[in-house]
Parts: sequence; C-alpha cells; structure tokens
Amino acid sequence: MTERRRWMLVVLFAVAMAFVEAAVVTYLRVFLDRIDPYQPYPMAGPAWLGRIEKVREGATLLMLLAVGWLAGQTLRSRWGYLLIGFGIWDIMYYVFLRPMSGWPRSLLDWDILFLLPLPWWAPVWAPVSIAALMVAGGTLLTRSERREGAPWPRRAAWVLNGVGLLLALYVFMADAIRVAPEGEEALRHMLPTWFNWPLFLVAWGLMAAPLLDACRHRFTHRQSA
Repeated sequence: MTERRRWMLVVLFAVAMAFVEAAVVTYLRVFLDRIDPYQPYPMAGPAWLGRIEKVREGATLLMLLAVGWLAGQTLRSRWGYLLIGFGIWDIMYYVFLRPMSGWPRSLLDWDILFLLPLPWWAPVWAPVSIAALMVAGGTLLTRSERREGAPWPRRAAWVLNGVGLLLALYVFMADAIRVAPEGEEALRHMLPTWFNWPLFLVAWGLMAAPLLDACRHRFTHRQSA
C-alpha cells in the first residue's frame, strides 16, 4: 500500500473515531446538563461515571496506538501515523461537537480535555493548535519514510519536545494540581479563571522543535544534492 493510501486510511479512521467521541460526549453532557462544561460544578454526576470516563479515555489512547502501529512499518512511520491519528481525531472531535451540541461557541471556550491523572482545563484553541502540530509532524515523517535522506529529528530536538510537552501538561493541570490536596470534591468543583498563554506558547514552540529540525534536515539535504 502506498504512503498516500495509508495516510488516508488513518485519517478516515480518526475522523470516524472523532464522530463517535463527539456523540458520546454529547450524550454524556446532555445527561449531566453540562453542554457547556464551564459552569458551576462542571464534573457533576456520580463518582462511578467519572471512573468509567477515565477508562474510556485510556481505551481511546490504546486505539490510537494500535492504529499507528498497524499502519506503519518502521518506528518512524508508526510514530508518525500515531501523531496523525491523534491530531485529526482531536481536531475533528470539536468540528463534530459543534453541530451536535451547539458548543464550543468559539475557540476560546474552556473545555475539560482529559481526566488522567488530573483534570486538564484549557481553551479549545490550545489542544487544537497542538493537534495541528501533530498532524504536520506526523505527515512529514510518514511521507518521507522510504526516501533517501529522510528527515529524522536529532536527539536534542526530542529533548526540547519532551520539555515542551511537560510544560503544556503543567499549564493544562496547574489549577488541578493546586486544589488536588483538598480532595476529589475540590477537583470536581474547580473552575479555572486564567490560562497561562505565555507559558503555553513557550511549550508549543518547544514541542515544534522536532518538526522544525526535520524541515531543516530536509532543506539541507536538498541544498547538498
């Protein structure tokens, strides 16, 4: 199968998965009367429902890992297809959620992104920007897999990426980390009031290091050819 067909199949799977995710979240938020998650007691509902949600989130990650592994033939391409699947899924989730539920009204609306290990909060724009970066980086890796001089970021770029990822996770969970000592009920009632955009932009730039390094490698190879 050609790289283009593999890419299209992974994208198709991610789009379908995003529709299912958006539908499930719509059902759940209608049931909890929390179409807009940014309102008093955002994580309403019984505790057992929250536990199910955490397992579902873990299952979602496993599905994306499995697709990346099956679609790719090398470590490079498997990682690339994982990034593509994750990014497309995240972007299309919001694309489908809007007509289903009428939310988000804008990219600046706050959302609960994830529950593991603590609730992640951020404006919609933040995860979407990371998802776009993942799609671009994954596509670059998979499209050049079998080509001579194929770009592969240096170790330093991956270190910077890891630092950026940790910073982004901190930004998403900063409020949850602050109230976590107060117990589960404090986490369920928590509503963030400020998003640390300066630190997030630094994190995003660091996460872009492998993509930028791969582009540099590709440009240098073309210049020397």
